[in-house]
Amino acid sequence: MVRLLRSDPPNSNPRIEAVLPNAALPGGEIEVRGANLGATGLLRPLSAIGGATAPVLLTRGNRLIVRVPEATQQTTRLEVFRNGSRSNQVDVHVARLLAENVHAVASPAVNSAGEIFVTFSGSRGQQTPVSVFKIDPDGEMHVLLSGLINATGLAIDAYGYLYVSSRQEGTVHRVSPEGAAAIYAEGMGVATGLAFDVGQNLYVGDRSGTIFKIARDRQTFVFATLEPSVAAYHMAFGPDGGLFVTGPTTSSFDCVHRIDPDGSTSVYYRGLGRPQGIAVDIAGNLYVAASLRGRRGIIRITPEKEASVALAGNGLVGIAFAPGGTAILTTSNAVYHCDLGIEGFEFA
Repeated sequence: MVRLLRSDPPNSNPRIEAVLPNAALPGGEIEVRGANLGATGLLRPLSAIGGATAPVLLTRGNRLIVRVPEATQQTTRLEVFRNGSRSNQVDVHVARLLAENVHAVASPAVNSAGEIFVTFSGSRGQQTPVSVFKIDPDGEMHVLLSGLINATGLAIDAYGYLYVSSRQEGTVHRVSPEGAAAIYAEGMGVATGLAFDVGQNLYVGDRSGTIFKIARDRQTFVFATLEPSVAAYHMAFGPDGGLFVTGPTTSSFDCVHRIDPDGSTSVYYRGLGRPQGIAVDIAGNLYVAASLRGRRGIIRITPEKEASVALAGNGLVGIAFAPGGTAILTTSNAVYHCDLGIEGFEFA
């Protein structure tokens, strides 16, 4: 005897009530919630995004898991087809590819003009032909800096200068808008993440366990100590002056640390898989490239410590916000942008 799949009545029209999250990289997996989304007999429903078939990975009466087609690169509409019936359409924001052939190991940096900076970091000790690229708002890519081994973390000061760490050399370089570079600090250990506070003090994450504070007169202090990371520290300041730090370890249940202005540390949120690049919006929400309960992408953590997937996607290592509410996203070898309508936080 053949046992049919449990299914909804075949004459029920599918209905979409929500898409979670409603933003994704091409290839990301999103959840569709609604009614009459189950199989009819042995036939699964079909889904399309922007007219392209979107593979259905899981189907239940009130939910689907759908993979965004690789060729989809714009804000577009999702719909479901079932037994000859068509659902309503719902907007999905799909990230658009900006650049390839980079090697990012952390978040990009974005200046007030919307120019994007991203590294070509290379493997340990590798001398790459380019250290940092600049991408114009129209997507044109230029070489900004060469000669720095293992460019890692990026940050921009209030005057438009770019700061770049080298995890190989333990240095931080200051780069002018024209690309002239000079060493700003040395002896930073395995220098990774960078961030500026409201007073334009620079913080440098040595992934072996130290957060350094470099004052404007370049006096250097040990600001805080944390558990060492197997990869890097990633850092961002929030509106209340707290410094948020991620640093993946061998655990699959990692945390976001918060460091108060006096240097005291605490666990802000625990439960992320391999948390990496981090950004903050003006409301104090954190956005972390990580996985949450097995779902990979950009995870939003509210001030109330509630976490959810804000953007679905695999291989993400960093995020930064550009003027106009656009998120700039990095994987290890590509840069994307997606209109999320989120205003990022930065000190004036």
